[in-house]
Amino acid sequence: MLVAIPNLLTPQQVAYARQKLDAANWTDGAATAGVMAKKVKRNRQIDQNDRVGGEIGQMILKALSSNVTFLSAAQPLKVLPPKFNRYEGGEHYGAHIDNAIMDIPGSGGCACARTSVLDTYGHKAIKLPAGHAILYTATSLHEVTPVTRGIRTSSFFWIQSLIRDDARRSMLYDLSEVIGSLTATHPDHPSLSGFVGHYHKLLQHWIEL
Repeated sequence: MLVAIPNLLTPQQVAYARQKLDAANWTDGAATAGVMAKKVKRNRQIDQNDRVGGEIGQMILKALSSNVTFLSAAQPLKVLPPKFNRYEGGEHYGAHIDNAIMDIPGSGGCACARTSVLDTYGHKAIKLPAGHAILYTATSLHEVTPVTRGIRTSSFFWIQSLIRDDARRSMLYDLSEVIGSLTATHPDHPSLSGFVGHYHKLLQHWIEL
């Protein structure tokens, strides 16, 4: 499932984040890469304990917590603290699969994601406006192509979902979109309560804690 989340951050939040991140201490991103990823990773990142990263990360987490699209599509159980990376002057991150287990700093815990060597969606080129987000499954092969103009500054993070299977998450998301559309256009439709009931039955059946 590939879901765009428009306007996660407001223009004012984006401007503030840019000001703070431009002054942050950026280090070689390969330091946090796995053995295979080091071969294809050419970027810079902020240390996960950096105060600037923590502040902007909390801003992002707060925005996510009230975003209906994110909550419906991700069905989050755990959201790891956001990290930040930066690309310029031809820097890139070649095709890779993310690590299967990600530590949660300061919590003594971790979030797990299953990995795959196959791209679920085929080839999709994605370039979104500042403040927008893209949600995709950790099973996908993905890359950042060389940045030849300007600077690409992004936040990235991992989610452990209540619904482990991506296909089931996708079906629940599609059903929730149908319910939302029907609610907006025909709030008194007799089938609406049936759709809502079916959605929650599936949710209860598929949730893994």
